[in-house]
Amino acid sequence: MNKEDLFLILSNIYTKNWTKSLWAKNFILAFFVTISTGLISSCSLPSQIIGSRTPQQTAQAERKDDNVAKIAPPPIFKNSRDPNFVVSVVQEVGPAVVRIDTSKTVTSRVPDQFNDPFFRRFFGSRVPVEPRERQQRGNGSGFIISSNGEILTNAHVVDGADRVTVELKDGRKFNGQVLGEDPVTDVAVIKIDADNLPTVPLGDSERLQPGEAVIAIGNPLGLNYTVTSGIISATGRSSSDIGASDKRVDYIQTDAAINPGNSGGPLLSAQGRVIGMNTAIIRGAQGLGFAIPVNTVKRISEQLISKGRVDHPYLGIQMVTLTPEVKEKLNSEIGNPNISSDKGVLLIRIMRGSPASQGGLKAGDVIVSINKQSVKRNEDVQKIVENSKIGQPLSLKVERNGRSVNLTVRPAPLPAANRS
Repeated sequence: MNKEDLFLILSNIYTKNWTKSLWAKNFILAFFVTISTGLISSCSLPSQIIGSRTPQQTAQAERKDDNVAKIAPPPIFKNSRDPNFVVSVVQEVGPAVVRIDTSKTVTSRVPDQFNDPFFRRFFGSRVPVEPRERQQRGNGSGFIISSNGEILTNAHVVDGADRVTVELKDGRKFNGQVLGEDPVTDVAVIKIDADNLPTVPLGDSERLQPGEAVIAIGNPLGLNYTVTSGIISATGRSSSDIGASDKRVDYIQTDAAINPGNSGGPLLSAQGRVIGMNTAIIRGAQGLGFAIPVNTVKRISEQLISKGRVDHPYLGIQMVTLTPEVKEKLNSEIGNPNISSDKGVLLIRIMRGSPASQGGLKAGDVIVSINKQSVKRNEDVQKIVENSKIGQPLSLKVERNGRSVNLTVRPAPLPAANRS
């Protein structure tokens, strides 16, 4: 008979009044206490629960804990060591982020086909005879860099706008004046008539590393002052990498959500400093946003504020990155066996009257180095030229017909027709 059966029998005896004597009740109660004590003493409780761990056991447990891998905090928290650092940054910087609304008049011209008598006879009065005008509206974001009302945004946000309205977080609205815009880097400066405005500090984008925490603030899809966060996914993404070959920018890639309307807003570090200007998304992609590095933004905006334009160095060349595959294709389609190099930048066209033409460059030349810096891709040439000075000579080493040639080219200002 086990202990549970014995308990059941004794309980029945006690409750069914099989005996009513005081002696019998006391005997049964004493039996219950004895059995219960035995059951409790036979249980093996963990020493850490009853507080009887020995010093040796404690030391062993601590050594075991030391061997357990620590769970690292997510990258978004690692930089600041504060899970609520996003809140602090938004509270500090948020008032300096603005919404920008624009409008411009777009004229719809009548296609020439509608002037044909056949169309007019068939469609009658339904054929439009005069150009029609309509208002095209857009919106974006920006951030205040001076208390007297200087604001940075994307050039494409204000391009061609007849009217620019800036709305602050506190609800105030101002008419904005475009001081200058640079379509080559997609940076613009707006000025509003106001004083004592909140500003956002500008950081340094030179030493950014993938994995650093970032915060984006803007007005995506018209939803005012939206905050998203993530990390830097990559740095140095060329304009050709993201399908913007007409731009001269090495972009920051981030997984912080960026949507239409975020354009021109700040990409912030965990310390609340602007490290980039949000500018581009790839249609159909998820988790891919891009920002112009703030060092580029500062360099361009200073010129826009001081003289209303940016003079970009210009050589006047069309080029392609040379690879063995490109070389084989050229030799097979054009029959040009004179390209001996497998690496470098191949010039496929030289603009008439350009600095490159005046410096002696020819189509078919392969640029190997500029100012003794090796070049292997289009982006290498573009970066060196963009960082050069107008009028100051560049020393180029090229391969031509199997031999090495040294040339000097002086960059000129980029013609206005090539900027858009």
